[in-house]
Amino acid sequence: MTAPLLETFRRLIANTGPISIAHYMAESNARYYSSRDPFGSAGDFITAPEISQMFGELIGLWMADSWIRAGRPEPVHYVELGPGRGTLARDALGAARRYGFMPRTHFVETSTALKAMQLELHPQAIWHADLSTIPSDGPLLIVANEFLDALPVRQLVRTEQGWRERMVGLDQGRLLPVSGSAPMDSAVPPHHRDAPLGTIIETSPASAAILYEVCGRLAAQGGAALFIDYGHDHPRTGSSLQAVREHRKVDVFAAPGEADLTAHVDFSALALIAQSKGVRWQGTVEQGRWLRALGIEARADALAAFSPAHADAIHVARERLTGEGQMGVLFKVMGLSAGNWPAGAGFGPAA
Repeated sequence: MTAPLLETFRRLIANTGPISIAHYMAESNARYYSSRDPFGSAGDFITAPEISQMFGELIGLWMADSWIRAGRPEPVHYVELGPGRGTLARDALGAARRYGFMPRTHFVETSTALKAMQLELHPQAIWHADLSTIPSDGPLLIVANEFLDALPVRQLVRTEQGWRERMVGLDQGRLLPVSGSAPMDSAVPPHHRDAPLGTIIETSPASAAILYEVCGRLAAQGGAALFIDYGHDHPRTGSSLQAVREHRKVDVFAAPGEADLTAHVDFSALALIAQSKGVRWQGTVEQGRWLRALGIEARADALAAFSPAHADAIHVARERLTGEGQMGVLFKVMGLSAGNWPAGAGFGPAA
């Protein structure tokens, strides 16, 4: 039986000193996702595709519409980063198929537990450990739903001695955040240099690396991408690192590898990366606004009319996906596309 990750971290820190927040988060989530199905009411959290088929269906229609207006190029590849149980792909590709969009399916997944579930729904899919082995012979339609939030973040904190990296230390057997000893002032943007003591700056080099690679592929091959996650579209300070277990927030440092560690996605930084790579940033909008623009209310009404016994549940799901106090505002949708591809639906001015 694998030793608890908490014990591993205790030994590591006791022997070599504090480790970075990014190291802690990467190791914790690698252990967490490799060993379980975290989704659904019996797991630790529920994602949008598990709430309602409408979510995946509208993503599928968005992809099909983009592909059709781009001239129906072939071959074309559907690429999903962190596809969960495969639910989103099932609903998206099922809806898109009605319009002739039948791409080759590729999943970027490292969890053997989740891959086994994806295989049941998508036996024809091709699995990849990262983007490097995705084919280069045609445009890509890329979807990443609640993928970036689980990637490691780096945190810097302003102390009385200057800017330092925020680390994970050990005190009487307990893990806790501490300030590193190495000066980090040169890594801080000029407009943050004189921030108040205690200010935390959070970045995600791992997310930036993914965006650079995705945008390089779109620029070279054509296509479009959707990144959907909770986060903010303007720069912010402060720690957003959190842990969720059994649908409740828990202590980030209490049980590494046993809870889902996430941080808010800085979509403003990712948009700048996309534009620096010559890719069209279509916009970053609230999930509720985007789904309404794509017709979720009409789709909910149609599903309710088809199945009156489930009408209440359908409308509750729609509200959960779009409501201000639910997922509608906190979650954002960022659209990207190659320069020669059309702008996708849902990113225009608010109605």
